[in-house]
Amino acid sequence: MNCAVLDDYQGVALSLADWSAVSARSYREPFTSHDDLVEAIGDCEIVVIMRERTPFPASLFARLPRLRLLITSGLRNASIDLEAARAHGVTVCGTASRSTPPTELTWALILGLARQIGPESAAFRANGPWQQTIGTDLHGGTLGLVGLGKIGTQVARVAQAFGMDVTAWSQNLTAGRAEAAGVRLAPSKEALLESAGFVSVHVVLSERTRGLIGAPELARMRPDAYLVNTSRAAIVDQDALVAALREQRIAGAGLDVFDIEPLPHDHAFRTLPNVLATPHLGYVTRGNYATYFGEAVEDIHAFLAGSPVRVLGRT
Repeated sequence: MNCAVLDDYQGVALSLADWSAVSARSYREPFTSHDDLVEAIGDCEIVVIMRERTPFPASLFARLPRLRLLITSGLRNASIDLEAARAHGVTVCGTASRSTPPTELTWALILGLARQIGPESAAFRANGPWQQTIGTDLHGGTLGLVGLGKIGTQVARVAQAFGMDVTAWSQNLTAGRAEAAGVRLAPSKEALLESAGFVSVHVVLSERTRGLIGAPELARMRPDAYLVNTSRAAIVDQDALVAALREQRIAGAGLDVFDIEPLPHDHAFRTLPNVLATPHLGYVTRGNYATYFGEAVEDIHAFLAGSPVRVLGRT
C-alpha cells in the first residue's frame, strides 16, 4: 500500500520508524490547497498526519476514494471529521503523546518572558547595550493556571519548585483536585486573572472554551502580568490579545499556538516587541516524534492484520 506522511516539517518521519510494510513517502511543506493535496496523495491508501497541521474535513475525504487508513499523532484531533471518515469507510487511528514536552516549553516561555531573554540575547548579538532590562522574580510571585489537567499539574509542580504561589481555575475544577496538586482553587476566572503575575492556559479547545479569554478577561489582568498559551490559539481571542499587547495593557505574552499555522509573515505577533513566540514547538521533541511515528507504524501493521488499534471515534 502507498502511505503519505504529511507536514513532516523537519524531514525526520521516515528515519524514526521502520516503514517497510508500506511504500512510504513524506512531505515537508504544507499544502496550500486541497487540489494540490489530492493531486499529491490521491494514490495513497494510508495517510499519516501531524496533529492539526492538515485538517481533514468531509470534503477532503470525498476526494480521496483510495484512502482506507488515516493516522494522527495524539489520541485527539478536532480537525478530522470522524463522521465523514466513517461514511467513506476510512479507519482513523491515533498514537500516544507525551505531556512533558509542552510542560517544558511552557516553562521556556515563562522564563524567557521573566528574564527578557529575547531582547537581551538580540542586543548581545548586535553589540547593543550591556543590560537593558530588569527581570521579573518568579519566587514569591503568583502563577495562575487556566486548566489543571495533566500538563497544568506538571506546570504547577515546577512553579512550586521555584517558590511560586499557584492558583488554578477551570469550569470543572474542584477544590479537592486543586488541593491534591498542592494548588489553590481560584474562586473565579476573574479572580485568577486579577491576581496572577503569569497566566498560563492549559485547557482543551472545545465550544465551551473557545474565546474563554477575551477582551473583558484581558482587561482584568495586571499591567505587569504575562499571558502564556501553549494549548490552542482559539481559547484566547487573538484580536483582543493583539490590542492588549499593542496598548501595553499587559506586560507581554508567550505564544506557541496560532489561529493560522504557519503564521503569515505580516502578522502582528511577529513584530510586537512584548511577544515571545515559538512556531508550535510544544510537542516537537525527539522522544515525542519517536512515539508518534513508531506507533503510527504499529497502527499500520494492526490495520493490515485486520485488528486496528487506537481507533478514534469508535463507539
